[in-house]
Amino acid sequence: MTRPKAIILTGPTGSGKSRLALGVGEALGAEIINADSLAFYRGLDIGTAKPTEVDRQRVPHHLLDILDPDEPFDAAAYLALARPLVERLWRADRPALIVGGTGLYLRSLCRGLFPGPGRQEGIRAELREARRQGQDLHALLAREDPLAAARIQPRDLTRLERALEVIRATGRSIVDFQGRHNLADQPFETLTLIIDRPTAELDADIRRRTSQMFAAGLLAETRNLLSAGWDPDLKPLKAIGYLEAQACLAGEISLETAQERVFLRTRRLAKRQRTWFRGQLAEGLWVPPDPAKILSLIREFWANR
Repeated sequence: MTRPKAIILTGPTGSGKSRLALGVGEALGAEIINADSLAFYRGLDIGTAKPTEVDRQRVPHHLLDILDPDEPFDAAAYLALARPLVERLWRADRPALIVGGTGLYLRSLCRGLFPGPGRQEGIRAELREARRQGQDLHALLAREDPLAAARIQPRDLTRLERALEVIRATGRSIVDFQGRHNLADQPFETLTLIIDRPTAELDADIRRRTSQMFAAGLLAETRNLLSAGWDPDLKPLKAIGYLEAQACLAGEISLETAQERVFLRTRRLAKRQRTWFRGQLAEGLWVPPDPAKILSLIREFWANR
């Protein structure tokens, strides 16, 4: 049976994915499925550059505002929600345009999930406590699973936590599970387009977007989240922008310092994302932010059904 097709439009943060997706989505009659982990959360709008209501009227969007800030989520949960959406759109002859930069979720769409253990909340809690005590997760992994540690960057906390979770839950390396992963089980036939922009140009847009977020009310949005009773140590509230906004609201840093820290952290994130895409989405096509070129590639892909 022919696998459903899905189009992934991704790229480093600040590369203009959402803006391009709107124009492409309108031209194709597509629907957009979010693949930005922070945009799942209600109340995190400005700091995530979440599509506006006007954007959502232009092109239907899915998987936005589906979680409260304290709800856990992972790639398995994402695939369970995204898969029926893609399949429904395929049956309706409407392209599914998956837009975002959360790599693990994109990889689950391209390659499915390897047959490892599910989320282990007890182990996750142990690892969070280890981090609070200043322990180096990469050093822990190097002791417990040196093979996995050799493949994971020291700053890639998500993958470090998952590798430690697997080795502690099963006594086996995550590399072993990945080696047994059958790519024939991948859920979709995908076209992966990765937006490629010069670094200097991307940096300028990141700085501009950072200023715009603060001007649009990032401090007020963060204050509202805290006033609603959400724990400031929740993972979404420690994300780029919200962590600095909290420090600014507490009087620990100035507004100017908060903006500069957000810019620097975002720029570092963009660099890590580019590296991750090259290593983990090797099938992806790096394309300039040219709507005509992107439309041409998608139409060619979609036409052969």
